[in-house]
Amino acid sequence: MITAKDQLDLFRLIAKNLSKDIECYAFGGTAMMFYGYNDETKDIDLLFEKEEDRQEFVKAIEKLGFEKSDPIRIFIPEKLREKNRPVMYNREEARFDLFVKQIFKTLISPKMQEDLYAVHEFKENKNLVVKVLRKEHIVFLKAITERDKDLEDILTIVKKEKTFDWGYLVKEAAWQHRHGDKWALLDTEKTMKELKKYVFIPEQYFRMLYKGFKNK
Repeated sequence: MITAKDQLDLFRLIAKNLSKDIECYAFGGTAMMFYGYNDETKDIDLLFEKEEDRQEFVKAIEKLGFEKSDPIRIFIPEKLREKNRPVMYNREEARFDLFVKQIFKTLISPKMQEDLYAVHEFKENKNLVVKVLRKEHIVFLKAITERDKDLEDILTIVKKEKTFDWGYLVKEAAWQHRHGDKWALLDTEKTMKELKKYVFIPEQYFRMLYKGFKNK
C-alpha cells in the first residue's frame, strides 16, 4: 500500500526522470486519494491519451526500480481478453495500472476531458500533469473494471458526497454505450442495483438508464 504522501513523492520523482512533458488522467484509488476519500491505495491508476506518453512514463518508473508484472491476478478473465487492457508495473507494495486511449472498451469521453475535479502539475526536470477525474467518472470506471473492493470504494464516495449526480453517471454510461462499450449500461445497472441496498437512489435514474438501452 502507498499513502497520499507517498503518491505525491512518487509523482515528483517520476517528473525528475522524464525526458519530455507528459499528461495523464488519474482515476481509481489514485483519484480517491486526491479527493481525500482514502488515505492509502494498493494501485495507481492512470490513463494516457498517447502511447508515446505511456512509454515515456514507463521509462521513468523503470529507472525507479519498477518491473513489469502480469495482470492475470487483478482483473477478471473477460477483461484480460480486451485489446485495451493495462500494462502493469510493480515495486514492493506499489503498483501502476497504465492504460492508453481506453480503459478496456471505455473511451476518454468529452465530459471526462472537460469536467475535471483538479489538475496537479509536478514540475521537476520535466512537467508531469495529472488530471483528476470527476467523482461520477471515478464511480463509473470502478463499476466497469470490477476489481476487488471496487464496490466498497464506490460506497465510500457516494456516502460522503451528498451532491453525487446520478443523472450525470447514467448519461456517461449511455454515451459510452452508444460509442462502443456495450457493457457500460449493464455494468452501471448492476452496480446501482447493488448500491440500492445501502444508499437511496431515486427510481428516475433507473428509468433514465433503461431509456439508454433503447437509444443506442
